[in-house]
Amino acid sequence: MVGLGAAFRSVQDKLGLDEVFVLGTNCADNSPTPKAAQEFLREGLKVDETKVQGYEFMQDFRVHVKMEKNTPDDYIKKPYFCLPGKVAEGAIAKSCLACFDYTNALADVVVGYMGAPLVGGARMDKSFQTIAVRNTRGERMIDVALQSGRIQFGDIAGGSGAHEKMASATVAADSIVLAMAGGEVKQEGMPVLVGEIMAMALTKIGPKGMNFARYSIDYHILRNYLHVLMEWGEERAQYAIPIYAKNIIKKYLDNDKTFADLKEKIVLRRQIRENIERNASDMHPKIKS
Repeated sequence: MVGLGAAFRSVQDKLGLDEVFVLGTNCADNSPTPKAAQEFLREGLKVDETKVQGYEFMQDFRVHVKMEKNTPDDYIKKPYFCLPGKVAEGAIAKSCLACFDYTNALADVVVGYMGAPLVGGARMDKSFQTIAVRNTRGERMIDVALQSGRIQFGDIAGGSGAHEKMASATVAADSIVLAMAGGEVKQEGMPVLVGEIMAMALTKIGPKGMNFARYSIDYHILRNYLHVLMEWGEERAQYAIPIYAKNIIKKYLDNDKTFADLKEKIVLRRQIRENIERNASDMHPKIKS
């Protein structure tokens, strides 16, 4: 359950259940339709979408794609930087661009890859994942899973490497943000060799473990803030953004000039759009019956 957590919690008392236990995942940027997901795989990752079993954006700055076992390459990795900018807008649901619940705050237990170490280029289906336990119901769920041998614990999650500058740089280079700010969206991604070098360098010097998680959370919150600012305006956006996200946004606005400048560009472009729409409406007044 992601995104629907608040709706579910609001009706759980009407379901006639003695207890409700919610297991969730970390989540961002789901495709709006199955067709859009297939197009992203085919056009963005250049793989046979009919053979794909799952894919994830992993901590080594590559998209990991698990294919059917009878394919020549049953596991494919492609650097983020090789993805063509033109696929981003159609591949992400508009609801995801207005969501700030990446950590699935209303679940009792949340499982996800983003804070766990990815050692030696491991596969996503053979790596540890992080578990966040939020309450006593979550503790009971974990106890049952441990007693039945369904899960195995590693070390307590840790992290290293600065994440703020990379989060800001990723937002500034994001094709959806570039389009909103009036920048040029690169239609094609980097050549594979250059993308691999970038991915290797950032995996080595960039944020790791929980700091990669912080980078990913900050990036999505900042990008989505700019999106709702452009679509709804600042007053309405303030109602949609939770307090913890506002605190993160304020930190970047106060301390990161690149992000603050991006906000101003998008605010100005929204004002220009509103003026154009207002003038067009004045030129073509509606006939009242």
